[in-house]
Amino acid sequence: MNHYDRRRFLIEVGRGMITAGVGLSAASQLAMASTFAAQEPGELTFGAHEPLVSLLLDTPADKLMRTLVAKLRAGTSLKDLVTAGALANARTFGGEDYVGYHTMMALAPAYRMAMAMPEAQGPLPVLKVLYRNTHRMQEYGGRNKEVLRVVAPTQLPADRAGSDALKDAVRGNDMAAAEGAFAALARHSAEQAFDALLHEVQDGIDVHRVVMPHRAWDLLDVIGKEHAHTLLRQSVHYCVRNEPHARDHSDGIRAVLPRLLEQHRLLGKTPGNRVPDDAWVERMSLLIFGSEPALVADATAAALAEGIAPECVGEAIALATNQLVLRDHGRTGNEVRPNKGQGSVHGDSIGVHACDSANAWRGMSRAGSARNTFASLILGAFQAATDRIERGGDFLAWQPMPHAESLAAIATKDSEALLRATEDAIVRNDQSTACALVHRYGELGHAAEPVFALLLRYATSEDGALHAEKFFRTASEEFAAARPAFRWRHACALARVTASEFGTPAPGYAEACELLQA
Repeated sequence: MNHYDRRRFLIEVGRGMITAGVGLSAASQLAMASTFAAQEPGELTFGAHEPLVSLLLDTPADKLMRTLVAKLRAGTSLKDLVTAGALANARTFGGEDYVGYHTMMALAPAYRMAMAMPEAQGPLPVLKVLYRNTHRMQEYGGRNKEVLRVVAPTQLPADRAGSDALKDAVRGNDMAAAEGAFAALARHSAEQAFDALLHEVQDGIDVHRVVMPHRAWDLLDVIGKEHAHTLLRQSVHYCVRNEPHARDHSDGIRAVLPRLLEQHRLLGKTPGNRVPDDAWVERMSLLIFGSEPALVADATAAALAEGIAPECVGEAIALATNQLVLRDHGRTGNEVRPNKGQGSVHGDSIGVHACDSANAWRGMSRAGSARNTFASLILGAFQAATDRIERGGDFLAWQPMPHAESLAAIATKDSEALLRATEDAIVRNDQSTACALVHRYGELGHAAEPVFALLLRYATSEDGALHAEKFFRTASEEFAAARPAFRWRHACALARVTASEFGTPAPGYAEACELLQA
C-alpha cells in the first residue's frame, strides 16, 4: 500500500470509528467526521464508496469497459457504479468544468434509461456515461486537480435567513463564504439544503445554472440523499464562478422576481389546484412562446395567484419550449461544429437547452417550498420567452414540424411499418420524416412504449454531444406528465433530435456491447 492509499485508509478507519461510536446522524450534525478528515490536507473521501470511486478515476479509459463489466459480473450493482461515478465527478470537477458537469447531469437519466432497457442491454447507457466521465477526469488532471475539498460549516446569521447569507456570498464572489454557508445549511436535511440553494439558483436563468441542481437532485433519488451536500455544492461553485456573467445578463430578473412575488401576493400563499381545460393550456403556452419575457413573467404570476395548479402552468411552459425544437431551422454558418453539422438540432441547440431548462424549473417547482414553486415557474416562463428572443432565428414565422408535405407522404397506418420507417428516417438523419412518422403513429392511437424503446436505443448508441441522455429524460418526463392532447409533441421533438444526432457513435459503446454480448 503506497503512502497516498495508506493515508486515505487511515482517514476512513478513523471516520468509521467515530461514526460507530456516536452514530451517523450525530457524527453528521457535529461535523466530527469532517473535522477528523480536516487534520489531513482537506481531502474529501467517501468511505465504503472510495475504492470504486478510485477505480473509476484511475483506470485507463481504454481498459475501463472491461473492468466495469467484470465488476458487474462479480456482483457490483449498476447503482453502485452510478454512485461512485457521481462522487468521483463531483470531487474532481466541483461544477467548474463544462464536460464534467454535463456528464454529472447525464448520470441519473442514464440510470433510468438502463432500467427501461432489456436486461442484457441495461448497463449500456450507464457504461457509456461512465466512459465519458473517466476519460474527462483523466483529461482534466484527475487527483492533481480535484476541486471539492473538506469544508467546515460557518455560523449563519441569527437575524436573517441562511439562504440570504448564501446569496450575499455568491454575489460577492466569495467562494469560501458561500461554501461555508451552504455547508451550514446542509447540516439539517437534504430538503432544506435544496430549498435554500434554490434561492441562489433563482438569481439567474443560465441553462446550466438551472439544470445542474435539478439533475443533482434527481440523482440523489438514485444514490441516496446522504450525498446531498456533495452533489448540491457543485451548484454553489458554478454560481460563484458564473456570478460576473449572471450579474451582467440577468435582464432585471433579480428585481422582477421579488416584485412579482409581492405584487401578486404569492409569499405565504399555498399553490392552487384549479385545473383549466386544454384550450387554456394551449393559449398560455402560445403567450409564453410569443410574448416579451416581462409580460410572460407577469402573466405566469397572475395565473398562479388565481389558483391555477402549478402542474398546468408547468405544462404550458414545457409546450412553449417544445416549439423551439419543432420550429428550429437548425445550425447554419458559424454555428456548425464537429459532430453538430448543418441543419442539426441536437446537443446544445436552442430547443434542447430550452426544453431542459423548462423541465428543470418544473421539476424544482415540485421539490421546493411554496415560495420556490411560484418562483421556479415564473422564472421558467421568463426563461422560455427569453430563449426564443435571444438565441436568434425567426421562430414566430417558422412553422413547427411535422410539416404537411411530410405527413402527406405517409401511406401506412400499421404500427410496425411506421416504426420501421421511423428507424429508417433516423439513420438517414431525416428529421422532418422522423417527426412526421411519430406524429402519425401517436395520432393513430398506437402504444407509446415501442416508439420510446426505439428512440432509447439510439439515445444510448449515439454520442449526442453531451445532451442525448438528458434530453431523452426530459422528453420522456414531459410526455408522461402531459395531457393526451399534447403529449405526442414531446415524442415528435425527441424523434427529431434523435434523427439529428445519429451518425456519431458514443465512445466506448461498441466495446461495451461486445463485452455484454448485447
